[in-house]
Amino acid sequence: EVQLVESGGGLVQTGGSLRLSCQASGFTFSPFSSSAMSWVRQAPGKGFEWVSGISRGSGDAIYADSVKGRFTISRDNAKNMVYLQLTRLKTADTAMYYCSTGITGAGVRGRGTQVTVSP
Repeated sequence: EVQLVESGGGLVQTGGSLRLSCQASGFTFSPFSSSAMSWVRQAPGKGFEWVSGISRGSGDAIYADSVKGRFTISRDNAKNMVYLQLTRLKTADTAMYYCSTGITGAGVRGRGTQVTVSP
């Protein structure tokens, strides 16, 4: 059973930075490197918003327009890790951030890590 554990969230001021991490485990039938991964977020009272995805293997990255140029997704296949570097944070980025299998964010998700951006 695939499990994902996110970490790295916190409280930061506008303009600040955070690095989110996602530790993956349980890739029994195929290696972690063969799975595209993504990040989604959910702001208070709103639905899920896809943020970024990274392809399997060496990892081509794609981003939502709302975060393009500010967030960077990456992966370390040797460690079964996915990262999301958040920079130039805005109050609108306040949300629970989830790591997900698959490029669309609709796969297996972890419990999330909270990012709160203060004015």
